[in-house]
Amino acid sequence: MDDDGFRAFAHSRLAYLSRVAYLLTGDHHAAEDLLQNALVRLATAWPRVAAAGDPVAYARRVLYNEHVSTWRRGRHLRAERTTAELPEMGGRHDEADDAVRRMMLEHALRRLTHKQRAVIVLRFFEDLTPEDAAEVLGCSPGTVKSQTHHALRRMRELSPELASLVHEMPEALV
Repeated sequence: MDDDGFRAFAHSRLAYLSRVAYLLTGDHHAAEDLLQNALVRLATAWPRVAAAGDPVAYARRVLYNEHVSTWRRGRHLRAERTTAELPEMGGRHDEADDAVRRMMLEHALRRLTHKQRAVIVLRFFEDLTPEDAAEVLGCSPGTVKSQTHHALRRMRELSPELASLVHEMPEALV
């Protein structure tokens, strides 16, 4: 095994893969576990993956598959946390408003199914086309489009305070 090649890859992409894992799980500890499992699978397959030439795509796919697999295996290690009231949204724009918006978005993402969350992260964080997202998830582009549609609708229903975010997403991306 090319240990140095794997170490160099993991070191150079750790921050990116860590962000993706956090966006999928919404929890720092769960993201660390997800990333660790993905890196173990990647290390095991490293000679084949490195020879294929696109280890980032493989690592991304492993993250999404591991995330969905935890749901399928029923390994929910944490319960959804909800609050009775949302923070006040002021009329001025500052960093505190951005932080509140991020927290509300994280809360809304936690309320989606694992597959819906994966589709939203792929489509809007990673800015992938439906075809590219379908390739990562191993499904059809139609499934990605319908899951995106259902996820955005669910976000609108369950988190109306995020209407401005959901409406900012162009229909062409859905």
